[in-house]
Amino acid sequence: MRRGERSEDGATLIAMEAKPETNYGSITMDAPVQPQDRNVFSDGSTRVDFVLVWEEPYSSEKEEVTGVNPTHLKWREEFLNRLTQSGLLQEQKEILQKKKKICFVLLSAPWSVLCFYAEEISLRVPLQVVTAPIVNWSEQILSQLSLPNLLSQDVPNPPPDYYTCQFRTNKLQRFLGNDNKDTFFKVTQRHQVLYEILARTPYGSVKDGEVGIDRLLSDEVFTAAYPLHEGGFQSPTPPVPPHALSLRQILYMYWAKWSCWRRYQPLDHIREYFGEKIALYFAWLGFYTAWLLPASVVGTLIFLFGFWLMDTDVPAKELCDSGNSFIMCPICNICSYWNYSSICVTYKAGLLFDNGATVFLSVFMSLWAVTFLEYWKRSSSALSHRWDCSEFQDIEERPRPEFTAMAPMTMRNPVTGAEEPYFPENKRFRRTLTGCMVIIIMIAVVLMFLICIILYRTILSIIIYRSEHSFLTFSAGRIASFSGSVLNLLVILMLSKLYTTLAHILTRWEMHRTQTKYEDMFILKVFIFQFVNFYSSPVYIAFFKGRFVGYPGNYYTLFGVHNEDCGAGGCLIELAQEMLVIMVGKQLINNIQEFIVPKLRSWWQKRKMSPRLKEVKEEDVEKSQKEDQQEEDVSPWEADYQLLVCEGLFSEYLEMVIQFGFITIFVAACPLAPLFALINNWVEMRLDAQKFVTEYRRPVVERAQDIGIWFPILQFITHMAVLSNAFLIAFTSSFVPRLYYRYTRDDTLSGYINFTLATSPRNYSQQHQNTSCRYRGFRDENGKYLPEFFHLLAIQLSFVVIFEHVVFFVGGLIDMMVPDIPEEVETKIKREHYMAKEALADNQSLGISIIPGGKDNDVRRRGTRPSPPPQSNSPPPNLMEIPEETYASCS
Repeated sequence: MRRGERSEDGATLIAMEAKPETNYGSITMDAPVQPQDRNVFSDGSTRVDFVLVWEEPYSSEKEEVTGVNPTHLKWREEFLNRLTQSGLLQEQKEILQKKKKICFVLLSAPWSVLCFYAEEISLRVPLQVVTAPIVNWSEQILSQLSLPNLLSQDVPNPPPDYYTCQFRTNKLQRFLGNDNKDTFFKVTQRHQVLYEILARTPYGSVKDGEVGIDRLLSDEVFTAAYPLHEGGFQSPTPPVPPHALSLRQILYMYWAKWSCWRRYQPLDHIREYFGEKIALYFAWLGFYTAWLLPASVVGTLIFLFGFWLMDTDVPAKELCDSGNSFIMCPICNICSYWNYSSICVTYKAGLLFDNGATVFLSVFMSLWAVTFLEYWKRSSSALSHRWDCSEFQDIEERPRPEFTAMAPMTMRNPVTGAEEPYFPENKRFRRTLTGCMVIIIMIAVVLMFLICIILYRTILSIIIYRSEHSFLTFSAGRIASFSGSVLNLLVILMLSKLYTTLAHILTRWEMHRTQTKYEDMFILKVFIFQFVNFYSSPVYIAFFKGRFVGYPGNYYTLFGVHNEDCGAGGCLIELAQEMLVIMVGKQLINNIQEFIVPKLRSWWQKRKMSPRLKEVKEEDVEKSQKEDQQEEDVSPWEADYQLLVCEGLFSEYLEMVIQFGFITIFVAACPLAPLFALINNWVEMRLDAQKFVTEYRRPVVERAQDIGIWFPILQFITHMAVLSNAFLIAFTSSFVPRLYYRYTRDDTLSGYINFTLATSPRNYSQQHQNTSCRYRGFRDENGKYLPEFFHLLAIQLSFVVIFEHVVFFVGGLIDMMVPDIPEEVETKIKREHYMAKEALADNQSLGISIIPGGKDNDVRRRGTRPSPPPQSNSPPPNLMEIPEETYASCS
């Protein structure tokens, strides 16, 4: 959250009259003189709001277009004609290449069209300027402690904050900046209007779903449709003062550069340029990364505490000094006896991950996750209110173009009364069930691969044991375990790609009506699969590996192969290794992909467009002189066409949510997991910022109130983390057995090693030359469980119940004590409602009255609905009828 240096909000309302220097469309109250805007038509003044692109085959010899799809040509012409009837201004540009022609259609919405559609989609425009200062929590704490704030930076041209209300044409004179039609609507609002028109304009039979730009793009009638970036991102040469930079340059200089890794994100600038949905993602990512800092500090301290235990732990000293005292039984059918003292180094290394402080870390991280989510709700509510999204809801979301095209019947909408595509709910239910069966089958495939990797580790260990190399024989278990983890990572990534594609197909087949429902169901499908895909192997190692081994003379098998037992250092160190390989390996691969792949794709896109000037020079020498100038200064629509299509935030959220699961569900096994996550997120934030600012085409702004379905998923992971950590400490770590031995045998833990080892049964010893050996377990000489085993089992189950009850109870207290909406935000909301009512009360002089009763912020607006734009020969298609009397909620 950015710093704001504003004076305290005064008691007197700010004058409603717009001043000449106050332009809502600008990001600053005193905007400096900017370089000439190149996002304009040939006349130099008409603003380009959107660009449509298509490519056609072209023969330079015949100088004519060949091989054009007649259906596509018909649809394009009809679509562009309908756009003209809707009142949009158009200008066409062409680029000739050796084998194709690239056509650009520049679109612009005049003032009357903007006003007409601004009411249709309920755009919010400013009533007054908010003068209350915005200070984030870390800045407040550092200020109270009188410590310098190294995270702060003064980002130029902070966007002003406004009290806003839904736009009404007949109330235009009451809004700020109404005297300047060119800057009254923000650039992003103009984009929203254009996209709304493009999405609802038909180009053929409406009954057949031939409506909207999305359908045209999927049918490859157009190759691209995008709004333009506001100039380049590089700082100008020669340098200019910071306040003279464009918004895109500010984002690059003060956010996307690697040198900004320790600075606050300019969230208001991000929201101003990319919209609330993308800004909320980066706000969540920054908030999550900041909260990882204390978690990584605690985890690192506990990891370092393990180094101290390596030299002071009594059982470790006993093990290392045991010599030939403990002859261990072979761990496979062809293996030989071995000395327990040979695993001295491995046993000590296990203390780095398995020690008494692990319990504290597990409790800490469980409460950390609960508190993190509670405080994120507070932060999210503050941001959504500041960005005018606290009451944002899709009252009637438009059907998806694919749904419109494929729905078999129509039904009258009970709200609008219009005929809309309809898909029977019983058919959708059956398709959803089929999709669930596919998910179950894919989960079974994951488990099959897991069994294959288990068998691979066991067989590889046997092969290495049979080798004559002494070092390989000694390290057979570790080599098999590490190679199995790497192989498991590759299988995970392969299955992830396959299932994501399958989830897209399934979700489209289920025929969800709205885009929001489609995205939620797609996210849910992918998360369920990825949860099993990523966590199945760690769960197996944590809770199942070594539990069903048996004992000498009665070993259990899987497909005729000896069941896997935990390695010499225990299962916890193997779990830590598996976590680090999967989590860190996945992060490294993803970061490399995010750094290299976009650059390669962007290079290839530019290379495909580069031959145009050479070809034109061969055709006409006179034109070449003009093209030389264009080569030095490529038009904005060409430059943006060379960029990559923004792929949305799904993969970014999924990566962070999977990481969140690793550092909470399995943190007891690896205290360093939060530290690795923190380092990754610092890199991830810069990579994502660079992609959006420098490598992606500008996305159309989307409003959002929160992070959507991802928040319930995070809550589910938090509850799973509490249970997982309880079972890890109770059954996988040595904490409970050590505690039991300390209070029942010896509080110094002397003799603990012998306590944890059982002696091989007599019949087994007789079959092996009367040689007795030891193995880990609590059994007698007949292989039956000792009373200590049942004592420990009761204590372990009691620990799980007590642990999860205490953590959930404390988490519930935190939930009760931390309100979802900060007190200062609630006060601001109430004051904002009061100020909006008082400001609109002046409308009584214009013949508009406030309706008493109802909600404090509900204002009934009387007056005729604004007429359609004069440029339109007919009303824009598919508009919802709005009654004469409408309510506007101001906040």
